[in-house]
Amino acid sequence: MSTGQHGTQQGRIWFLTGSQHLYGPEVLDQVAAQSGQIVAALDASPELPVPVVAKPVLTGTDAIRRTLQEASADDSCLGVIAWMHTFSPAKMWITGLDALRKPLLHLHTQANQALPWAEIDMDFMNLNQAAHGDREFAAVQTRMGVVRKTIAGHVADPEVARRVGVWARAAIGRAEMSTMKLARFGDNMRNVAVTEGDKVEAERRFGVSVNTWGVNDLVAVVDQVADADVDALVAEYADSYVVAPELLPGAERHDSLRYGARIELGLRSFLTEGGFGAFTTNFEDLGGLRQLPGLAVQRLMADGYGFGGEGDWKTAVLGRTLKTMAAGLPGGTSFMEDYTYHLVPGEELILGAHMLEVCPSIAVARPSLEIHPLSIGDREDPVRLVFDATPGPAVVLGLADLGERFRFVANEVEVVAPDEPLPNLPVARAVWRPAPNLRTSTEAWLMAGGPHHTVLSSALTSEHLEDLAEMTRTELVLVDASTTIRSLRKELRWNAAYHRLAQGF
Repeated sequence: MSTGQHGTQQGRIWFLTGSQHLYGPEVLDQVAAQSGQIVAALDASPELPVPVVAKPVLTGTDAIRRTLQEASADDSCLGVIAWMHTFSPAKMWITGLDALRKPLLHLHTQANQALPWAEIDMDFMNLNQAAHGDREFAAVQTRMGVVRKTIAGHVADPEVARRVGVWARAAIGRAEMSTMKLARFGDNMRNVAVTEGDKVEAERRFGVSVNTWGVNDLVAVVDQVADADVDALVAEYADSYVVAPELLPGAERHDSLRYGARIELGLRSFLTEGGFGAFTTNFEDLGGLRQLPGLAVQRLMADGYGFGGEGDWKTAVLGRTLKTMAAGLPGGTSFMEDYTYHLVPGEELILGAHMLEVCPSIAVARPSLEIHPLSIGDREDPVRLVFDATPGPAVVLGLADLGERFRFVANEVEVVAPDEPLPNLPVARAVWRPAPNLRTSTEAWLMAGGPHHTVLSSALTSEHLEDLAEMTRTELVLVDASTTIRSLRKELRWNAAYHRLAQGF
């Protein structure tokens, strides 16, 4: 999804207001006017990444059903906010809610922030009874098992707008998932379990279409890249990065840099023409490629593409989804892997990296463009960007296929600077301190079956992930400061029972 008027994504949120004809046309006119004021306040908030659009006040079953059917069919509608300004008898909403296929936020608010105590009469009470109407609406939603987020408070409260904005970003991610196309170049790494997954179920659950192309289909495009385009991209590299001397024009490894640029141009062209938002590669299946794509993958991720190494399409889906949700926010989002630990008591840390493919959106300083040997892949030395990640709070998210369902596994972390320089580690990397501590975090992750490939985001929070999980009806196991192994063991057992029952609903 491309840039929209709010600085992030195209699409919009529909705002629906419930009432009824019992109160007369003057009251309905006031309902419409005050609903417009609520929408204007939300739409003006910098927390909202997309426009909020007011729809006509809904007062009957047929109009409600048609509106929610239209919301479900409209690709530009990312989700629906519903508010019962007056008392809106909720039997009118049953068929509409049953037809709704977009995320729903129930906003429990009212037009006035403070009560005008001396002026309150029965006309005021008839008009301003969201406390009454929203309870009726919520009771029917609960009776129907409608998945929704509920937010209570006045829109003048910055926390209300912030929470609506978080939900809206999750709705953006859910919409991106539902139309995403992913290209796998080759298959998965041999004998690896967690990079496998049920692609049919993924399309049914999330909407993403995952298909495979031969690596040499990509090679044919790479080989056709014009030299002039390579020249221009190499010049862009020189402006953007600290280029190692041996890669500069005229130096002994400059041809390797040019071939890295050729891979980027070919790969970008292939993805653009195919309408793909995410992709995978596999170092065991490189066809006619002379290098494992490193620099190309890093730069494509920086432009918003999702990526997974060793054919890991599930992580590539997550990468694209989270990058789309995070558009316009400070911080970065990257493909990641837990590699090794610092286990000194009281100083425990995780060192995350990958062979080459870590996104420069998380870099703390201008990356260095370097070339080094790669002991796997049986190809020429690949070019890559090398950097440390920016310190600060972040979340790590993985997607596991449990056979009967998918599970999100997440950990709140604090990215920190390495204790010492890493002069002999020729890849981009992130070092973090997991919550609540390394022992509990890693034991919890292992118990939950979390994958070794993840997405690290310093732009999003666990609240974004919780909303996304609710919208996609996917289990989320969150490891945070309050997690204990005892409580997590119970949670996993309860979740297993719930999800087995829910599949039969």
